[in-house]
Amino acid sequence: MRHVRYIPVFFALTLWLSAALPVHAQYVGSGSATFAFLDLPVSSRQNALGGENISIRDGELSSCFANPALLGSLTHNIVQLNYAYYGTNHFGSAMYGHNFSQHDYFAVGAHYLDYGKMEYAEFDGTRTGVSFGARDVVIEAVYARQLHEMFTLGVALKPILSFYESYSSVALGVDVGGHFQMKDSTLQIGLALKNIGWQLKGFYSDESGQQREMLPINLELGINYRVKHAPLRFSLTVHNIQRWDLGYSRLNEVDEVKPVGWFDMMMRHTIWAIDIVPKSEKFYFTLSYNHRRRQEFALQDQRSLAGFAAGVGLRIKAFRLGFAMSQMSKSNFTYQVSMALDVNSLL
Repeated sequence: MRHVRYIPVFFALTLWLSAALPVHAQYVGSGSATFAFLDLPVSSRQNALGGENISIRDGELSSCFANPALLGSLTHNIVQLNYAYYGTNHFGSAMYGHNFSQHDYFAVGAHYLDYGKMEYAEFDGTRTGVSFGARDVVIEAVYARQLHEMFTLGVALKPILSFYESYSSVALGVDVGGHFQMKDSTLQIGLALKNIGWQLKGFYSDESGQQREMLPINLELGINYRVKHAPLRFSLTVHNIQRWDLGYSRLNEVDEVKPVGWFDMMMRHTIWAIDIVPKSEKFYFTLSYNHRRRQEFALQDQRSLAGFAAGVGLRIKAFRLGFAMSQMSKSNFTYQVSMALDVNSLL
């Protein structure tokens, strides 16, 4: 078929973007970049899909904050709120979508992560009884244009601010993305390069001047396939294509840490998901597996659900409700809820 010839363009673009990344981007990841909260899933839908999905375009407004090209006609006049609880940390976001024309889409959103109150302590560990706070904030403006009925390109601009006790930092990041889908939407492919940008103001200065750190650059490729005659959709997201080594050193490790094998490292770049979605799309049930999360958060000699995530969603007239559960730390589950309102249904 004629449109099949466009698919290799996405793979060629992936290779080009990977080669075009700055040389120092190879050091990004696994603790070598600041603003790590940018990797948190912005909604229950993204959480249920393993934390990141850049290929499913189904009218979910929050998806455009994973890949700006996922904006579309179905995200017009949608208001969405999201909230997640990470132990003592609170993560929330608010977003709105608006279409300027049949082919020009726009969205704006604000996300915050509040780490709660922490208590000062002396060098010997004695607590002072005085507390301080810490929080991260990012504001995003997203624009996408549909160039063809099967192609959409998008870009997101995001100022980033962090406030930790008396320290603060400001950065500016950009996401760019593309999306391809078959006319019947059975096959969708997404491509995104995220967190391109600079720390404009570092957390501290020394005798050499302002110390600026990297943003967590991430080049991703996603693909999903929806079975024609069954309510099933399978998704694969490949992340951090620009950087092979996703391992890290644990300095307090007593025993010698075994090097990560080739297959294990390859799997750490992948997120797998399966959706049960009826044709009406008024309901979904999602299961996913994130191997990197599994390897980093699994407990030794104990059973754990680290790496696995599940979520459900329901559409009731003008409302979309979502809930997801995942294990994002060694001891606690993360619960995330989302609620979206289709303002068009009220007009």
